[in-house]
Amino acid sequence: MASREFLKILSSARLGDVSAQQKLAQTYLTGAFKTPIQPSNALIWLEKSYFSITNQLLENQSSSSAEILGLLSQVANIPLAETFNSPAFEFGWHSFWKLAEAGDSTYSSLSAKWQLVNLLVNPANQEIQTQLVDWLKKKSSPTSIQKLSSLDFVGIQKLAKEYLQELANGESAFASNAKELLIKLQPKNEALSSLWKVWLDEQNEDALNQAAELGLTVAKLTLGLRLAQLDGKVDIEEGKSNASLKKAAHWLELAAKDGDRDAWFALGEIYRRPQFSGYNATESDRCFDRAADLGHAQAQLRKGANLWRKREKSDEKVRGLQASYWVWQAQQQGVSEAKELLSKILESCPNPKTNEWFELAQYAEKAVNHHAEHKLEEDWLLLCHRIIIANQFNFTKAELLLCEVGQLQHEHCVVVDIRWELPKILPRLIQIETIQQRRALLAAGKAFAGSEIDLEGNLRQRRYRFDRVTDWLKTTFENQAVDTEAN
Repeated sequence: MASREFLKILSSARLGDVSAQQKLAQTYLTGAFKTPIQPSNALIWLEKSYFSITNQLLENQSSSSAEILGLLSQVANIPLAETFNSPAFEFGWHSFWKLAEAGDSTYSSLSAKWQLVNLLVNPANQEIQTQLVDWLKKKSSPTSIQKLSSLDFVGIQKLAKEYLQELANGESAFASNAKELLIKLQPKNEALSSLWKVWLDEQNEDALNQAAELGLTVAKLTLGLRLAQLDGKVDIEEGKSNASLKKAAHWLELAAKDGDRDAWFALGEIYRRPQFSGYNATESDRCFDRAADLGHAQAQLRKGANLWRKREKSDEKVRGLQASYWVWQAQQQGVSEAKELLSKILESCPNPKTNEWFELAQYAEKAVNHHAEHKLEEDWLLLCHRIIIANQFNFTKAELLLCEVGQLQHEHCVVVDIRWELPKILPRLIQIETIQQRRALLAAGKAFAGSEIDLEGNLRQRRYRFDRVTDWLKTTFENQAVDTEAN
């Protein structure tokens, strides 16, 4: 059964509220309020929001082109291939091409390129690609982008492959996936395919060697792992290994150059082996780091643990922040050991009801939601946001008053650093674990982004304002609660 909050957003969205339409799309995309994740529905509501904004622009109302860009950045997060049969697919198709052809290196543009690549080139979407050919034939032009108006499906695929190569050569969040897809798209003639099939079916060593010689990445990796005896099939004749580590390193280096993360991880293992003549701990760490960058879970844990051990010698501003990021990445991929290590690096406070600011934060939320009604000054409104965040992450009073709200959030945690005012108080790293925590940070970030830098004043002024605001919150909303109970 849908929650009240979801139904409230849905009702507002149906009445044409642009903000509610975008919130509803985000809900369908993230599964908030226990709603099933439905990318098609998300795209439909973003299309409605887009037309609402453009209509307001035509009528010279308060909307602006910046709102359209913000909406398109939300569209970029939608998996386009999963929306092919959606009534809003055409809107998504045009929007992704607009973002991709923007020519910048923003996350939205890169995400759009990756989604188009995945739809048009990935063999996993071959059935959709066949249907897409027919869909494009029914359209007057494949897209509103002038550059593509004369291209057929093959030409569009060629452009998508250029995007793929661009992403693989870059250092964005999509580089790892792009390199993996390039490996899948390597030319495989019949002889190469048959050799690999012979190896899989018969475990024929000659077939494996020939496939590796012909350039098949998975064959290079497999041969390297076998030679290094990292595939779990160790020859134990007379209790000694017959692995040729030099040959193993040769094949693994070739596979690693193709972007294979398992090859990089295996190279890291080899360079750590005492019996390897090329033993090099520094090179081993470099290989593990490269594997981590490409998304290898165990390498990410290893990199995080290594950074954590060396945190006292690091020159990072907040010690442990980099380590926590890599351990968190490993945990996201299901590495059980990462959870224990992460608990040592990051503090956890997923239940705001147990925190000392809970009651005050409830009042602050009501004040923020009805700030126009209560005619709150901007500095009071900012303090209400501080109270809400303090409750979500269990801040001390000093942290509540002094934290730099715009610099709190990182991808996986918040960094509370108030040494600029109180040098002896060490920074804290607190894990972001709930949707409510992310929402509180997002709302506060928007509020503080538009405020003047010196609006809140010094510590003395903040303390004075805190006392006034908390007294007002308690007086106003405690009285409302009493009146409600009386009625």
